[in-house]
Amino acid sequence: MLAKRKLGTALALLAIFHATILFAGFLAPYSYQTQDRELPFAPPTRVHWVDASGKWHARPFVYRFADDRANPGEYVTDFSIRYPIHLFDIGAPYKFAALFSARVHLFGVADPGRIFLMGTDAYGRDQFSRFLFGGQLSLLAGLLAALLSVLMGTAIGGIAGFYGGWIDEILMRGGELFLALPWLYLLFAVRAALPLHVSETQVFLLLVAVIGMIGWARPARLVRNVVLSVKEGNSVVAARGFGASDLYLFRRHILPETYSVVFTQIALLIPQYVLAEVTLSFLGLGVGEPMPSWGSLLSSLQQYYVLSSYWWMFLPAILMIPLFLTYYAAAHAAQERLKSVTL
Repeated sequence: MLAKRKLGTALALLAIFHATILFAGFLAPYSYQTQDRELPFAPPTRVHWVDASGKWHARPFVYRFADDRANPGEYVTDFSIRYPIHLFDIGAPYKFAALFSARVHLFGVADPGRIFLMGTDAYGRDQFSRFLFGGQLSLLAGLLAALLSVLMGTAIGGIAGFYGGWIDEILMRGGELFLALPWLYLLFAVRAALPLHVSETQVFLLLVAVIGMIGWARPARLVRNVVLSVKEGNSVVAARGFGASDLYLFRRHILPETYSVVFTQIALLIPQYVLAEVTLSFLGLGVGEPMPSWGSLLSSLQQYYVLSSYWWMFLPAILMIPLFLTYYAAAHAAQERLKSVTL
């Protein structure tokens, strides 16, 4: 019962996080490419309920940043005008859930006011909006790469365990080769072999394909072990005695027994592959500007003055940690749940 409750909680948290990313256009106050060149590296905007004179307001509001003439590159708060935060504000157009166009945002402020919950980058772009939009690319890359790895691993591991012999030997030795491959250097080599001008879609698919195809070996080994133990079971032996084909045996009796391993591997691989995409984009090998990803949001930290002066540029990395921990908690809870069901 406790394992079921843990799994339900983890899945609910993951559903909330992914729904937030899916509806990024609605939740983000600005487009991911909206720039305000007058506000580079602006700190996070403080939301106020009490104004400078001590008066409380029912509607939250923000103040605008202004250049600090005494300290170039710094900002001071202009307390002369309040900018109330409006719900369901009309702003930049976006695709609602990637299906149809809309312009309604959950919140916003009237021009020339600005609200930057996570500050801005070097081009004055809202980091909070870019984090939400960037999550769509990073999470999708992790999900597709994990599915590709697990599908390949299930097919290869199932064939190796079911037929055994020289087939098993060849496939498992190939798996060891893929486990030993340094995927980062392999991607360097693949990217160097491609033309300099590659579309964003091609780069994204390249990332998914390389990350996913390199990672199939570990799921394949686990699936193979399950198949080796199941194929000698009474149900499989009886079905084989009645003349069942190999495809029927694999589809009806063996494949369902691997579902626990498959689900657990997907939950474990998604955060690993999201982190892989973040690393590659951080190094400049991912999807280029203006499309955001979590790795490109962190790429400015390669510059020492950004690293030492603008603490809010670390916020995207900090916000990824709960997501990764929740995925690992879901995988652990799913494993416990499946063990309790089979006992």
